[in-house]
Amino acid sequence: MRVVSLVPSLTEAVAVSAPGLLVGATDWCSRPAGLDVIRIGGTKNPDVAAVMRLAPDLVIANEEENRAPDLAALRAAGIEVLETEIRDLGQAFRELERVLVAGCSLTRPRWLDDAEAAWSALAPPGEVPAVVPVWRRPWMVLGRDTFAGDLLARLGFRNVYAGHAERYPRIPLEELRECGAQVAVLPDEPYRFAANDGPEAFPGLPAALVSGRHLTWYGPSLAEAPAVLNAALRVALH
Repeated sequence: MRVVSLVPSLTEAVAVSAPGLLVGATDWCSRPAGLDVIRIGGTKNPDVAAVMRLAPDLVIANEEENRAPDLAALRAAGIEVLETEIRDLGQAFRELERVLVAGCSLTRPRWLDDAEAAWSALAPPGEVPAVVPVWRRPWMVLGRDTFAGDLLARLGFRNVYAGHAERYPRIPLEELRECGAQVAVLPDEPYRFAANDGPEAFPGLPAALVSGRHLTWYGPSLAEAPAVLNAALRVALH
């Protein structure tokens, strides 16, 4: 079987589960390290013709990561496209199984069982109000119905913008500073927040620098994400 992935998270999920199945992936597909496949452009601007030349049996996509016109062009060319939708952890587990088992005809991988077990073992959380920027210049934060927001909620952190009408609203910094958060959660992707780039914008507020891969990727990283994220979040609060 020949598979092209247009989603970094799903690229890692397929490559770890069945090395050699992938023949193409985006320029942003950085995991697993050393992945040797044809690169076909970005998630938002893939080279559709290059994908077609690879003659894949299946293209894996995501409704948020990829553009509908690109997926429509692939389908019009007779290529099967499996489009995922992932807004929370439960949906992520279901879609990962659909991609790997139904889409790629694989046996359900052990890492997926480990990931489900890791998250089900969490104690009932509290609710620490958190603001979660994902970009600056302009400032953008997690809003409603986001996978990352659901993970944080399961770890005991309530996204103060979870009720916003938009999923990734632009919020002025002055408003972010007055939103009632008790911690600023700063991932290193999509914007690469760092110790010297981000925390200074929230004076007097603890800042948790967290792994963007563990917060936003749905794949093998989910098995270790609770421990990795909890460690970073709790350090910020103590």
